[in-house]
Amino acid sequence: MDILYQIRARQDSFSAGEGRIARLMLDDVGFAASASLEDLAQRAEVSTATLSRFARTVGCRDLRDLRLQLAQASGVGSRFLDPAGRPEQSAFYGQIVGDIETTLRQHLAGFDESRFADAVKLLGQARMIHAFGMGGCSTLCSDELQVRLVRLGYPIAVCHDAVMMRVTAASLNAEQVLIVCSLTGITPELLETVELARNYGARILAITRADSPLAELADIVLPLQGAETSFIYKPTAARYGMLLAIDVLATELALANPEDNQERLRRIKLALDEYRGGDDHLPLGD
Repeated sequence: MDILYQIRARQDSFSAGEGRIARLMLDDVGFAASASLEDLAQRAEVSTATLSRFARTVGCRDLRDLRLQLAQASGVGSRFLDPAGRPEQSAFYGQIVGDIETTLRQHLAGFDESRFADAVKLLGQARMIHAFGMGGCSTLCSDELQVRLVRLGYPIAVCHDAVMMRVTAASLNAEQVLIVCSLTGITPELLETVELARNYGARILAITRADSPLAELADIVLPLQGAETSFIYKPTAARYGMLLAIDVLATELALANPEDNQERLRRIKLALDEYRGGDDHLPLGD
């Protein structure tokens, strides 16, 4: 149950006493979750009987259940509970750019060239590469891997559907590599799929947090760092770290066989120019 939603949704139907309880709980979830019943009743200026009625009104079995739901709600994190005003437009524009610059520099400083060298060797030996990602950024970045690697001649397929990922993992073997993108490294479907793929001998390259459960399952990890701030309305800057890791990996792969890849890129450029025209410095299908 999302207790805070239940309380907000019923505000217009509460009695005067219940309304005071609701405002107290919405204004200070942490206090409401930890305070004694006597303190709650005193702060809201109601009786314990009114507290009990309130608990049942919002869908809880009793006061104990209400306090448990409040405790779970308070664990979401204060940045999603505290009132948040709209910053000045110029301020959050600058903050967005600043967070991107910061996370790019942090990730670049944390990258180990030997990890990328190992990843290049692993992918170069693969008969087939599969890229998995679930969620917003991870889905987009797994697609980005296909865009980067296809033009370099690597056989790669991408999958985001949980059932199809499981089917694919069950078909893998030691000649195939699975690249898994995950900002958190804790998505249950991804972890189960990786364990299944490992059981059949597939090698795992993970682009994720170094201390995550996914990283523990991988043969090679290109590590990501968290980049969350208290400004909850802005998309996470950590996704730029994942894009940077993919760009570095793709460039390393290209430079591992520069003459052949130059010829492939020339052919792609020729095909695109015949199709769309344009000047010499347009991107290759990006």
